[in-house]
Amino acid sequence: MKPLTILTGINRTSEPSSGSMVLVGDLYRAMPDTRTTFLGRTPVHQGWKTAFDHLIPLSTAKQPQGPGFDTYLDELTQEVGQLIEQIRPDAIHAQNVGFALSLALSRTAGTIPIISIAHGPEVMAAERNMAEYDAVLEVAGASAAIVTPTLVLADRIDRLTGRRFTDRIVVIPWGIRLNDAHVRDQPSAGSGPLSLVHAGRLDDNKSTITAVESLALTDQPHHLTVIGNGPLREHLEQRTIELGLRDRVHFDPFLPRAELWCRLPNFDAFVFTTKGLEAFGLVLIEAQAHGLPVVYSDLPGVREILGSAGVPYTSGTPCSLAVALDEMGRDFHRRKTLIKAALRNARRYDITATGRQLRDLTLRVTS
Repeated sequence: MKPLTILTGINRTSEPSSGSMVLVGDLYRAMPDTRTTFLGRTPVHQGWKTAFDHLIPLSTAKQPQGPGFDTYLDELTQEVGQLIEQIRPDAIHAQNVGFALSLALSRTAGTIPIISIAHGPEVMAAERNMAEYDAVLEVAGASAAIVTPTLVLADRIDRLTGRRFTDRIVVIPWGIRLNDAHVRDQPSAGSGPLSLVHAGRLDDNKSTITAVESLALTDQPHHLTVIGNGPLREHLEQRTIELGLRDRVHFDPFLPRAELWCRLPNFDAFVFTTKGLEAFGLVLIEAQAHGLPVVYSDLPGVREILGSAGVPYTSGTPCSLAVALDEMGRDFHRRKTLIKAALRNARRYDITATGRQLRDLTLRVTS
């Protein structure tokens, strides 16, 4: 059987710099009987080249929403249209429903079927901004299917688009490369202070400040390692000093996934603090796959992913998180139970299953 040819891309530098980029790099590597061309930006990470059959850097200078956006979008659309004519894929996967590249792809696809794939940030943008909202409607209207990783995000997109495209929305959970995860032989024994880790972009929505401030309220002197970069890094470091936590909170820069995964088994628990929309939260599954119990902000989408295999706290509330951390620190047997539950839950999210389901969907829309 002739391999299925797919054109996709994300309008960012071609490197595993975020959850969406890591997911896409894994996903098309795991998708059977396909040949994928990826449109991205320079510089191109060396390992990124092996994730796809072809990688084409876009040459149109990027311009965010603003006075020059329409001109930029016209130029990007022209470039993408020429590439589609050359490649003639069987299907187009438009990542980030409504962002510039997905708009350009939808305007130049012609008779080539489009599957749009929601990642979350574009949905939040569309809920705040009319231009972004119009873009989501346009791409959704041009799509044969709209893929989301959770029922919660599916419903949010459905409501956002006025339930015009309900029958096109398909839920396919994301996944990770489970075979690459390693669990340490035994968790640290006994009760007492925990070695905690938080990893992600340091911005307002990720709400890392909740984790930092919670440590000032705990009964036990837990230690927290924060891994990541972002606009709030300096503020978080300053707040740590103000709270007298400099010896208990440590900041490390963003780590490539291979390095992050090597470090995860060295911690006792993972702290997840996002306070707004979280499309999926791959890092939750990464932590669980390495045997870490997860303490998470009680958001509907996260609850859907974790079920009972985690410890919820009230989103954005340091006091609630402090109580959850102390309870886990005091109860070693509960922590062991949570480790087993975490490992069981992580096994539900294998990237090979994601790839197979997305390929099957693509075959259906192309036929």
